[in-house]
Amino acid sequence: MQPGPPKWRRRSEARPGEIVQAALEVFAERGFAGARLDEIAAKAGISKGALYLYFETKDDIFRAVVREAVAPNLDMVEAVLAQATLPFPDLLRMVFSRIVQLIGTSRLGAVAKLVIGESRNFPELARVWHDEVVSRALTLMSGAIARAQARGEIAPGDPRLYAFSIVGPILMGVIWKETFVPVGAPAMDLEALVRQHADTVLLGLTPRAEATA
Repeated sequence: MQPGPPKWRRRSEARPGEIVQAALEVFAERGFAGARLDEIAAKAGISKGALYLYFETKDDIFRAVVREAVAPNLDMVEAVLAQATLPFPDLLRMVFSRIVQLIGTSRLGAVAKLVIGESRNFPELARVWHDEVVSRALTLMSGAIARAQARGEIAPGDPRLYAFSIVGPILMGVIWKETFVPVGAPAMDLEALVRQHADTVLLGLTPRAEATA
């Protein structure tokens, strides 16, 4: 009787995208300092030597994770904010909904926690995260706010500072979910948070004439 094919066979090669996805999982579970290249290689189904065909260092892998597995999620947010015909309240609620969806279906929160927790010892993490994610997100939100101001929907003020105040509570919700809930803190209802935060933000951004009408 001929033996059947092996149930699993280590691939001699893997596309960089498979390595990136494997690294995303390992970084989310182990952090940056605790992640080992041999574990990333094993999860991708390749040898550690094969991994070096694509990436020279762990920093290179993290950079690829941010650029290829995290930053592209901003395309969906950008698509929402590009709908210039929608009133800003509708845009904001749609963006918040997409952000909650991303947090719930991806490892975005875990990677953000990694950057916050380890960037002091690994400053390149913060640099990459800022350039590829934070700066782009703030630019998108600031641009949408400036356009809404030009339409008279938002009170005068620095669009970038408004963007910081809008994003801040959501970031706190992510930190709570990733840092405190695992050690016994009560779970945070992110959907309820963003709904209430949207109402609060929109009340504060409404031009005074409309607010007192």
